[in-house]
Amino acid sequence: MIVRIMGEGQVKLADSHFTELNKLDDELLEQMESGDEQGFRQTLGALLDAVRRLGEPLPDDALEPSELILPGPDASLDEVRDMLSDDGLIPG
Repeated sequence: MIVRIMGEGQVKLADSHFTELNKLDDELLEQMESGDEQGFRQTLGALLDAVRRLGEPLPDDALEPSELILPGPDASLDEVRDMLSDDGLIPG
């Protein structure tokens, strides 16, 4: 799956990593619902770090369609809330 981190670029992730990413996504959703800004910041950072660590960066000039778009590390709680579906940022 191709994942875009807004403002950074794209990475290719194996589907096998989505169990780990979904756990972080669930935490992020809980923190957003409770208004836990500090927890939200930490978990968003952990989610993006996991995507960077587990994924293979695509070249900057690659224009692959992104199947998943994640907010950048500086995104506000409200900006991320606008991006959420019922499943969080990561479907499944």
